[in-house]
Amino acid sequence: QVQLVESGGGLVQSGGSLRLSCAAPASIYSSYTMGWYRQAPGKQREEVATIMGYNTMYPDSVKGRFTISRDNAKNTVYLQMNSLKPEDTGVYYCNARYGGVQFWGQGTQVTVSS
Repeated sequence: QVQLVESGGGLVQSGGSLRLSCAAPASIYSSYTMGWYRQAPGKQREEVATIMGYNTMYPDSVKGRFTISRDNAKNTVYLQMNSLKPEDTGVYYCNARYGGVQFWGQGTQVTVSS
C-alpha cells in the first residue's frame, strides 16, 4: 500500500497563509506526477496544483496565490497557499499519478475564516 503522508492543514483567517506537505515513497516521488486536490463540502474534488519535474500548473482560481514545489532530498512536495480566502476551505489531498495508476493521501483540513 503506497502511503502519501500529508501535513500542515489548519485554521487560518482570510488573507493568511498555510503550507501543506506531502511525503511520498522515493519510487513514487521520482516517477509520478504529483499534485494537490481539494474538496469542499457538497462539491466535487478539484485539482489546485500539479508538478511534473519542475513544470507546474494551476487553475485560475488559485493562480498567483498557490505555489507547488518539491524537495528532492526529502521526497516531499509542498503547497504554499497565500492570500487565502474562505472559498479555499476544504479537505486537501495529495495525489500521485502515472498512466492509469494513482494514489491519494488521507487528506488534511484547511479552514479559512472570514
